[in-house]
Amino acid sequence: IIRILMVFVLILLVIKRKWDLGHAFVMGALSLGILFVMGPLSIAASALGSMLHPKTLSLTIVVSLILVLSHSLEKTGQMVRMLEAYTGLVHWPKLNLVVFPALIGLLPMPGGAIFSAPMVKTIGQTHRLSPATLSYINYWYRHIWEDWWPLYPGILLTTALADIDLWHLVFFTLPITGIAIAAGYWPLRGTVISVDDGRRRAMGPFIKELAPILIVIVGGLGLGELLFAVLPAGSRSLAKEVGLIAALCVGIEWVWHVNRMPAKNRWAIVIQPALLKMIYLVTAILIFKGILEDSGAVRQVSQEILHWQIPLMAVAVILPFIVGVVGGITIAFVGTTFPILITLIHTLGQSHLLLPYLALALVSGFTGVLLSPLHLCLLLSNAYFETALMPVYRQMVVPLLALLAGGCIYFSILRFYLS
Repeated sequence: IIRILMVFVLILLVIKRKWDLGHAFVMGALSLGILFVMGPLSIAASALGSMLHPKTLSLTIVVSLILVLSHSLEKTGQMVRMLEAYTGLVHWPKLNLVVFPALIGLLPMPGGAIFSAPMVKTIGQTHRLSPATLSYINYWYRHIWEDWWPLYPGILLTTALADIDLWHLVFFTLPITGIAIAAGYWPLRGTVISVDDGRRRAMGPFIKELAPILIVIVGGLGLGELLFAVLPAGSRSLAKEVGLIAALCVGIEWVWHVNRMPAKNRWAIVIQPALLKMIYLVTAILIFKGILEDSGAVRQVSQEILHWQIPLMAVAVILPFIVGVVGGITIAFVGTTFPILITLIHTLGQSHLLLPYLALALVSGFTGVLLSPLHLCLLLSNAYFETALMPVYRQMVVPLLALLAGGCIYFSILRFYLS
């Protein structure tokens, strides 16, 4: 645990000095390999394996296409038209700030926070909200569904590991989204946002301008599920990513065609330096995660905590939380800690409380993921709004504590009624 904390401190110090984020994670990966006694060849092999892994390549392509689509929507003015068409449909200004991140959050899109960021920025700037507040809104409400939405890999993996019905898990974890929505409102409670002008708009123009995003959400999910269903079992691992990539390409071409964007303007978006910088950042983060796994760091942390003989409820809170902070992704804490947690639940005769414990572990791990400085959405959102980590963290303190406390109270209620 101390060695991992040392690496985290190093990364945070480098980020605080405003060095390139990609450099910070490369340095962190090298330090992690050295501290966990990996030889130079092992570190190089882990880094190369992470770079060439199909999941890494698909994630890089997805994030790149998301940026191309979002920049295309901005450059063509379609983003502004979309927001103008949206004005008047909902007459609660603060709700308007969170609609787009929440909508994009229904799609388990790697780095999806960068997708909704331009929309949040356009709405938020009219109300003179700080970059940190805008990044917080974009980041928090992008993830309100992740504890139960059936399309997220972490939820599907949970049902497979625990051998339970998907909809039973959804039923038990669905209320967590309500807790997340309520907790997330805290930083906005004193924000003065002007009321709308009372105009009433038709839905048609908004749907028309929203078409590229609908293509990505509906087309990406539909094509991904179709490919997963028809492909042989050995070829399904990237089915959903391929469907999402295809849908993003169609959405980009839609924007370019409808707005009659010249070829030189299209090429300028594709080769912009910001895109290459983002690709480097994504690759560096995944190299760090690869060395984190290959070094055995997460496994050793889990063994240490279990060796201390912590009570089951504490294990369900602490273990997923720590791995969530370290890994910065839901599927990491689910895949690493849930096999241990599920075994402990059955061993200790608590099988009738399996679903409440899983709900508690999902809340705790998800809290850690949201807090993680390695979370890709947090990094991408902060990079887009040009804000540092600490101002956003200050906005998140109370919501994170409220989310974790709410999850513990919810677990206690379930345990009382099921015992």
